[in-house]
Amino acid sequence: MSTARPGAVLLVTSAAAFLSSLDLFIVNIAFPDIRADFPGTDLGQMSWILNGYTVVFAAFLALAGRVADRFGHARVFLVGLAVFTLASAACAAAPGVWLLVAARAVQALGAALVVPTSLSLLLAAYPAERRTRAVGTWASIGAVAAALGPPLGGLLVELSWHWVFLVNVPVGIVAFVAGRRVLRDPAVARTGMPDLLGALGIVVGVGALAFALVRTPDAGWDAPEVLTGLGVAVVGLVLVVLRSRRHPVPALDLAVLRVPVVALASLVMVAFTTGFAAMLVVNVLYMTGTWGWSPQAAGLGLAAGPLVVVVVSRLAGRLSGRLGIGPVAFLGALAFAAGPTWWLLHLGVTPDYVGGMLPGQLLTGLGVGLLLPTLSSVVGSALPAPQWGSGSSLINTARQVGSVLGVALLVSVVGAHTTGQPSEFGSVRAGWTLLVAAALVAAVTAAALSVVERRRRVRAAAPEVAEAEVAEAEVVVDEASDARALVRGVVRDGRGLPVPGAVTTVIDAAGVQLARVLADAAGAFTAVVDPARVRPGEHVILLVSASGHHPRAHRVPLVGGPALELALDRRASVSV
Repeated sequence: MSTARPGAVLLVTSAAAFLSSLDLFIVNIAFPDIRADFPGTDLGQMSWILNGYTVVFAAFLALAGRVADRFGHARVFLVGLAVFTLASAACAAAPGVWLLVAARAVQALGAALVVPTSLSLLLAAYPAERRTRAVGTWASIGAVAAALGPPLGGLLVELSWHWVFLVNVPVGIVAFVAGRRVLRDPAVARTGMPDLLGALGIVVGVGALAFALVRTPDAGWDAPEVLTGLGVAVVGLVLVVLRSRRHPVPALDLAVLRVPVVALASLVMVAFTTGFAAMLVVNVLYMTGTWGWSPQAAGLGLAAGPLVVVVVSRLAGRLSGRLGIGPVAFLGALAFAAGPTWWLLHLGVTPDYVGGMLPGQLLTGLGVGLLLPTLSSVVGSALPAPQWGSGSSLINTARQVGSVLGVALLVSVVGAHTTGQPSEFGSVRAGWTLLVAAALVAAVTAAALSVVERRRRVRAAAPEVAEAEVAEAEVVVDEASDARALVRGVVRDGRGLPVPGAVTTVIDAAGVQLARVLADAAGAFTAVVDPARVRPGEHVILLVSASGHHPRAHRVPLVGGPALELALDRRASVSV
């Protein structure tokens, strides 16, 4: 466990959340001015200022988490913060739209290194009973940045759109200096080099899908370029899955997805952020185009929703602790859906902020405040410490994939050449309809998550009465590499059935943790141990636990050869 001061770690990691949220909201407000500064640029091209960022972010989030597992979360956090800060300055200096997109991609790489490591460092700094509140605080500080983003962005755009990127630089510098002083790595086992080809598969797959969706308004669904983009997307994403199943350090940790709560939370995140990202664009188009408001006025007008998020996100952790993640996410998705529904019923081409736009913003802010911090907390509650990096990467990858889909689908629905003028109000209404549909999909998925959570609690409370059996474990030196050893085994209950998701922790004789892994769907696990920590012939201890089962410990030698047989007592409920 990290020895860093929790409060100091919270401040530094929250600065990363601040930068991420601030950048998102400021860039959306600057869209009209950036578009005017680069004549001939349509909404489809402008969308890549957002999607170029989110595609790279989504692709390298998982990779960044695995890199952090190998080289240290604090070190990777600081490198990412430096890259993000420098790339922000490059965005401000970009002389053309595609150079801006390129700088945004580099900025996204830095953000991808920062976000998963910031959450894992935060989780490691706090004891289990305080993590939910710490995550809620972390998320709420990000929400403060979201609240400041629209009005601050409007003020900065009055000077120049370049300042919406330059504002990241001083915050990044301060966070970097403070981070070098206070951050400490959690004591987790190091992993091998991650799968770079798999990460590139995510870039190709998600990027090609976004390209196909953005091109449909002009080319049509049956156009060769659209069909090619969809085909490339399928190939790229299939490649990611295949490599992640076989690679020792995959781009996506599929073992994390075998935990049903995490898998469903990821799906909720994808659906919800599809609507959330689309809302950030369509409302700027509506207020600056249909109403003709200035970026400064629109920025102030759009601040109400994020301000609600600041208040509600502080309560979401407490509420999810009482009701569960699924029910709170369900309520959040319904509240968000109510916002654009209100706009569809009450807004037109005539400006009506108090009676039309504001109530919908309060509802969407309520939904975001309930849902986003709640889904972020699933990592600390459902996964062991060694998987916090890959788990938080997965949740954040889901968030970015949803953002890519949201912006791309919005362009597909409203049209690439839409500017939001009063004559195009029908396109704006189509965008709001997209928000409602995405939120309802998120609500249905959150309802399924609630059912899974309830069943999980019932299983955890049920006593285990099955007879124990003789089980076996295998501890071998990896033939493919002399730099590691593999501890393999199968976790079964007293009836001989596999126990998916069982946690196996490997420790040495001094009690130092060497590895911690989850069993797969067949109950099998493979833990990687550094032979420099334990020499061949020495013993390691396997601690095995699972919900609704009695934990058990086994002492085995780190040698190759045939499997070892271990006799368990009659009340044991898991075997290794």
